[in-house]
Amino acid sequence: QVQLVESGGGSVQTGGSLTLSCAASRSVDRTFSMGWFRQAPGNEREGVAVLASDGETRYADFAKGRFTISKDNTKNTPTLVLQMNSLRPEDTGMYYCAAARDLVYSLRLRYYDYWGQGTQVTVSS
Repeated sequence: QVQLVESGGGSVQTGGSLTLSCAASRSVDRTFSMGWFRQAPGNEREGVAVLASDGETRYADFAKGRFTISKDNTKNTPTLVLQMNSLRPEDTGMYYCAAARDLVYSLRLRYYDYWGQGTQVTVSS
């Protein structure tokens, strides 16, 4: 069974940084692609960044140059990381980790099979 648990959210001021982590169950092996998504109140969920199973990364335009997706291989379980710098109030929202049972480069939600419960990020001006 695949489980994804996000952590690291919080409240920061504009320009601050946060590091989000997603601990995945051991069943999430190297064949999975993983991504980060977010949803602001009243908005649809949108893709932020993806780390495909071949190591390629893709970012939404708003994330380029500010966010970095990576995998922490020092952990006992697969852990996806999102480093977020230069945060803006419009980055506020619930951030979700997702996993796909395939090679996926897309930031579209429909390609992802498993989802975490999310972690809240709030950026104040």
